[in-house]
Amino acid sequence: MSLVTSQVDPSFEDLLQYVRRTRGFDFTGYKRPSLMRRFTKRLEAVGAGSFDEYRDYLERDGAEFSQLFNTILINVTGFFRDAAAWEFIRSEVIPRVLEYRTGQMPIRVWSAGCATGEEAYTAAMLLAEALGEDGFRERVKIYATDIDDEALGEARLATYSPKQLETLPPELRARYFQEQNGGLVFRNDIRRAVIFGRNDLLQDPPISRVDLLVSRNTLMYFEPQAQQRILANYSFALHPRGFLMLGKAEALQSRTNLFEAFDLEHRVFVKNAGFESDTRLPRPLLREDAPAASETNGVLREAAFDQAPIAQLTVDRARRVASINHAARATFGLKSSDIGRPLQDLEVSYRPIELRSLIDEVEAERRPITSREVEWAPPKGQPRHLDVQLAPLTDATGQFAGVAIAFADVSRYHALATELEAARRDLETAYEELQSMVEELETTNEELQSTNEELETMNEELQSTNEELETMNDELRERTDDALHANSFLASILWSVEQAVVVVDPQLRILEWSRAAAGLWGLREDEVEGEHLLNLDIGVDLGELREPIRTTLTGAEQPAVVLVGHDRRGKTMRCEVSFAPLRSHLEEVQGVILVISAQIDV
Repeated sequence: MSLVTSQVDPSFEDLLQYVRRTRGFDFTGYKRPSLMRRFTKRLEAVGAGSFDEYRDYLERDGAEFSQLFNTILINVTGFFRDAAAWEFIRSEVIPRVLEYRTGQMPIRVWSAGCATGEEAYTAAMLLAEALGEDGFRERVKIYATDIDDEALGEARLATYSPKQLETLPPELRARYFQEQNGGLVFRNDIRRAVIFGRNDLLQDPPISRVDLLVSRNTLMYFEPQAQQRILANYSFALHPRGFLMLGKAEALQSRTNLFEAFDLEHRVFVKNAGFESDTRLPRPLLREDAPAASETNGVLREAAFDQAPIAQLTVDRARRVASINHAARATFGLKSSDIGRPLQDLEVSYRPIELRSLIDEVEAERRPITSREVEWAPPKGQPRHLDVQLAPLTDATGQFAGVAIAFADVSRYHALATELEAARRDLETAYEELQSMVEELETTNEELQSTNEELETMNEELQSTNEELETMNDELRERTDDALHANSFLASILWSVEQAVVVVDPQLRILEWSRAAAGLWGLREDEVEGEHLLNLDIGVDLGELREPIRTTLTGAEQPAVVLVGHDRRGKTMRCEVSFAPLRSHLEEVQGVILVISAQIDV
């Protein structure tokens, strides 16, 4: 049966909500392929044909929840798992933590997804080695959390088998573990610094002010959105200079900017505290002693107007031209003799822009008006773009006196703006293409990362299954040894009994043939094993045993039978044959035991 699919299965989602509602375990953020594989394993174990049937089974049998959670929450861990990464923590990370946690400042560690506690105790040993045992007891607190209560119970006991400590350096095993009741127990005085507790990474608040956060191969079980939420909690939990240690199958480059890589090879990251920059610039001081400009000389005023680089002219309230500067005369072909003429008589009144309506608007609203980048094609020369500004003029009494008109040539700026706009469009196109490529690469990277995590998940599941098979193999080996011992013991007994002993199955085929039987009739055990008892030619009429054997196979008592014949040397003998049923451990009759006492005439 295979129920695993990449599509959303409503019945599976309903099952997850049922588990969450009834037992408080929220698996909705876990990756669906691996999660469905583990649920399917339990479906097959209980014989359910669908997720709906399995939900009904959970409602009937509450004990199944324990088996389900043990299957889902794979606790594959070990002391100094990935030894090179822990060596990097010892040599590079812990010294940096001690640089900013000086004096008697406390040191806080969080082991998230701690399983049965091996990695929490690994961190404890490294810190005890770095600080000394007294310093460790005074300064260190290690918070180890998991969602699996059963695993937390084992972690609190801190009792491990010799096999679980195989990866531990011998000197650390001798220093931090004590033999007790056939197991090895982590030292109690160091263990007091490790606090175990249940924590759901998606629902419960994180531990705070953490200097080292160990979360190894935990994120890979969650969907990307759930991973982002957990990483945000991790960022909140870490001290601004704290370190995050992930599993060898996990990376963060494309997922978040909350962390920066400290060492990618060993999957160690630091919190990205960010940079706060003030972009405001100080305002320049104004000179209080700057003199006010006052133009009192009419000649200078006229000269300044006439030599201004921008074409300008003024119109009085009667719409007659009052003045024209040199730039306006040169630009629009005007003459000094045009002063005093009605503006409407001049070409400049409507080309490059209609000025008469704009003058009316300025007079009515008494405010400047600007028309930008007006296109103008002079009779001779290249096309131009002008900014045309009209401003109201007032006399000494504040009454409207006329309008000042200025034409600023912005052709060069327009050309630059056009080129800049074209460059901007090209840049946007290139940026969009680059962004598309980046997104494709990020998508590919995420897919590769997800595949890598999925493979790591499957590897952990296979490792868990392998450990179960090893346990079953050990049990089978023990049972085989017991069976061999029992067989040897039985053979020894049969070899020592002086009476001839023959064991047959329900079809009267010979199963056992004792040494005394071989000596009595001259046939070895390998010659008669599997042969039909009544077919043997041994000097005795064995046909008389057929009915007694059948009676014994039914479980009824059968009295002894006396047979007369001769032995292998031809001497007359009298045999007394006793019958006993051969029973299994379930009291089922599986054969008959014949004990033969022979008396030979001398």
